[in-house]
Amino acid sequence: MTLQQKIRGEIKGAMLAKDKVRLNVLRGLVTAFVNEVIAQKRKPQEELVDEDALNVIRRGVKQRKYSIEQFKAGGRADLVASEEAELTILQTFLPATMSKEDIRAVAEKKRAEMGITDKSKLGIFMGTVMKELKGKADGADVKEVVEAMFI
Repeated sequence: MTLQQKIRGEIKGAMLAKDKVRLNVLRGLVTAFVNEVIAQKRKPQEELVDEDALNVIRRGVKQRKYSIEQFKAGGRADLVASEEAELTILQTFLPATMSKEDIRAVAEKKRAEMGITDKSKLGIFMGTVMKELKGKADGADVKEVVEAMFI
């Protein structure tokens, strides 16, 4: 069963449970999946592969985090709570991400392989580590760990 099928199946459960927030998030995901399929110049009835579906979900998570940040700055606690609830639901569909300690271990190994000793090649190093950890770790955590290595 693909991730897309699993999410479609959960819509019925959300309806029966009368969980409006979950239902809206799941319906939004299905719509985002269809939009992604169309963007790939395929028929709307086709399904996404799990990697593409995960990318759509990650995009949704990123959007919610940005919205939370903006609503906090604007003093809109009601909207922050709503976005956080949606974020929690979306994160249940993502695989667990690596801890900062694990990221540091991978980054130290890459640093040794590449022979980087100073901050001048930080951009190249960051790109290499991000490529290595794509889909396994949060980009913000990777950035924080890599930048801390050069302080």
